[in-house]
Amino acid sequence: MSHPRDLGDDHGAVRPFSTRVAGAGGSARRRVVAQLAAGTSALPVLIVTVIVLVDLAGGAGMIWLPLLAAGPALAATTNGPRGVLWVGLLAVASGLTLGIRDGTPGRELAAVLSALTAVTLASGLAGVLRVRRERVLAAVRSVAETAQHALLKPVPPTVGPFQAAVRYSAAAAEARIGGDLYALIPTPHGVRLIVGDVRGKGLPAVGTAALVLGVFREAAHDEPDLLAVVDRIERSLARNLGHDDFVTAVVAGYPRDGHLEVVNCGHAPPLLVRSCGSVTPVEPAHPSPPLGLRALAGHGPTVHELPFADGEQLLLYTDGVTEARDQGRAFYELAEGLERHVSHEPTRTLGALHDELLAHVGGRLHDDAALLLIRKPAASGTGTREKATAAEARSCL
Repeated sequence: MSHPRDLGDDHGAVRPFSTRVAGAGGSARRRVVAQLAAGTSALPVLIVTVIVLVDLAGGAGMIWLPLLAAGPALAATTNGPRGVLWVGLLAVASGLTLGIRDGTPGRELAAVLSALTAVTLASGLAGVLRVRRERVLAAVRSVAETAQHALLKPVPPTVGPFQAAVRYSAAAAEARIGGDLYALIPTPHGVRLIVGDVRGKGLPAVGTAALVLGVFREAAHDEPDLLAVVDRIERSLARNLGHDDFVTAVVAGYPRDGHLEVVNCGHAPPLLVRSCGSVTPVEPAHPSPPLGLRALAGHGPTVHELPFADGEQLLLYTDGVTEARDQGRAFYELAEGLERHVSHEPTRTLGALHDELLAHVGGRLHDDAALLLIRKPAASGTGTREKATAAEARSCL
């Protein structure tokens, strides 16, 4: 004989079980509502709310009900599919309630509700497509970042005898990579560096930048003469570039203590920062053509040799910095900005320069911009510090 508890009478297990089912169902509904609400921004809901309040205040009926479609339509631009569905359900429920309250004829109310439902479904599809595009863009950005790290390798804070820092900003913010290039590497012939700017933009410019950097890294290790490094890059570009393509660049080397070599190939002159903080452009004695155009110019570059004492700094940059304009079309004065923000820490100096540059242009650059700063720290020791102080005094006279 079955026990009453097994039969599920009023005093048995049926009531607790049904209560658990009801509680679980209510909890599931609450979780669904919470998930929908979490995926919804406030603006579409606010629009629906405002339309409802206007209708309640004015009692205009059909005049305001079609405007409820603005809620799910806007939600498609800011929310995922669940958020769109939540706003659409809110709009349909509000339209139905207001239509009944205002005495809207059944056929007209049905037409409005059908339109709200259609807009919700279409907006939900648009939300799905937008989410997919965002995922694709995120994947593209990830690939671009990987390519950038492979092409423009991070510069460590110390390279050979130098403190170093780099700031790079691509004009195509989505891609995070552009046609500007830089490299700073220790070699058997001393530390060597390059900063350049490829004519053009997009993938062709990135390919040319990769070519220049690849040749530079190999030649910088192989060639004891800095001009031979530049010649290797020139020959490679002559084989691979079109007639209208070229690369402006500054190639520098530090072959021995206190001695700096600079080869400028049609690029903006580097800025030399003396120990006292004064800034001087390093102008080439004889202007040289950009890389890739030597055959047209008929002559090659020359080496500019200059002393580089302890405490001095050298800033190399691309024209995306100096050609940046504000709303009044005024150029950014890099030398003046460098004098304002120069410090004993290259990272802090470039950080301040970069922030000031972005403020000058209103937040977004319209061309790729690269900044590479090296600093020769003063050596330790009393006698060495006295010599550095004397050299500083002489450099700033």
